Amino acid sequence: MQCVAQVEAVAGSGLLNDRYSQRRGTFSGTQAEKQAANPGRQVTLIEIEAIEGARRDGAIELDSAETRRNILTRGVALNHLVGREFLVGEEVVLRGIRLCEPCGHLEKLTREGVRASLIHRGGLRAEIVRGGTIRKGDAVCAS
Repeated sequence: MQCVAQVEAVAGSGLLNDRYSQRRGTFSGTQAEKQAANPGRQVTLIEIEAIEGARRDGAIELDSAETRRNILTRGVALNHLVGREFLVGEEVVLRGIRLCEPCGHLEKLTREGVRASLIHRGGLRAEIVRGGTIRKGDAVCAS
């Protein structure tokens, strides 16, 4: 995982050079991946408030990169975007597919306690409806 200033979002595919857009992610090739274009693996988002909440609750010290989500947001209630389209920056349109609940694999890659600390605040899986460039600091606006 690495932080970048900008990334290209490719409609129907994912983020350019991301492990899932290149079909190299851990769950690539699974039955879930083979389902209709698998929009739930195109891009993932997480709220910085969720990470701060895990720290504040004393559950775990967690760095944002350890969540293994693509986009970090602030001030956006991601759970409310399931089933809705929203704009990221000036051109990218995403559709919230489902919550991105933490799994045992995430905990195996990080440390014990990560899964429990992010239950119901693990972020959002989204489909890229309209591609373009996503830049650090871009606003997220619900339609």
